[in-house]
Amino acid sequence: MISPLRRFILLWLACALLAAACLNSPAQKGSQQAPGQPGAHPTIVFMTDFGTANDAVAICKAVILGIAPDARIMDITHQVTPYSIEEGSRFLEAVTPYYAAGTVFLVVVDPGVGTSRKAVVVKSKKGQYFVLPDNGLVTPVLDRDGLDSAREITNPDWMIQAPISSTFHGRDIFSPVAAHLAAGGDFSLVGPVLSQLVRLNPKTSTTTDKGIQGDIIGIDDPFGSLITDIPGDEFKKLGYRLGDKIFLEINKKSVILPFVKTFMEVPVGDSLLYIDSRGRVGIAINQGSYSRKFNITPPATIFIPRKGAPIKGK
Repeated sequence: MISPLRRFILLWLACALLAAACLNSPAQKGSQQAPGQPGAHPTIVFMTDFGTANDAVAICKAVILGIAPDARIMDITHQVTPYSIEEGSRFLEAVTPYYAAGTVFLVVVDPGVGTSRKAVVVKSKKGQYFVLPDNGLVTPVLDRDGLDSAREITNPDWMIQAPISSTFHGRDIFSPVAAHLAAGGDFSLVGPVLSQLVRLNPKTSTTTDKGIQGDIIGIDDPFGSLITDIPGDEFKKLGYRLGDKIFLEINKKSVILPFVKTFMEVPVGDSLLYIDSRGRVGIAINQGSYSRKFNITPPATIFIPRKGAPIKGK
């Protein structure tokens, strides 16, 4: 006959063991597993220049989920300016710091589809994977995070199990490879090691004793603000302070803009120069589109003189 006290102790021990087993179960540990490993909830971050007026993005996602049904698919954008490798690389560089090691980035901006350009998987030293064409898209990320290794995609078992199209590698090659990686596939099986990748060499601003010569590299849609390649830290070396009026040139036309911290420091409809959220010089209209009002789109040039220096004779 078990005494009430002994029965209570045995019941307490059983409950403690059950709780410990639950805490150590795969379901509880799933959030601690590395993304891309079996049992985890892998993340694929997807970006293209396909647009959203057709079925291409939906087809790619269907291919992914057919291979990795537990994958979470996050979209950067599918509105990259068509064929603009530079714009795609800029978006990719901006987004990647906010995702964890093990994330798989699927990027299809591929004007060379169907040619001799390689399809690749790149692993950064941060432990993120990039499935994309070898056309320089990943250059800015690797310049910042470092290259761990790269492989050419050649393994047909990792591609769609149907004839490969010459014009839709996003569906036939890149999406299934991203899915296999996210599902825990061995990176080394994708194909042979690549010793060298195509590099993108985007323009950068130039600082001289007269000022900074740079370029308008993008439009911040849908707002129409101008994105420049002038780093805020370089701009600050010119000597300007918040509140100053700046005489500059855009496409060699003289412009006067106030240097302010945020949009509402000027009246609605007025123009301004500011440092944007990515630390670059930006030009905008408060509640309006600078690009549309002044008909400025990339490529365009910008020159900002040093404070007190004449804008001419640069």
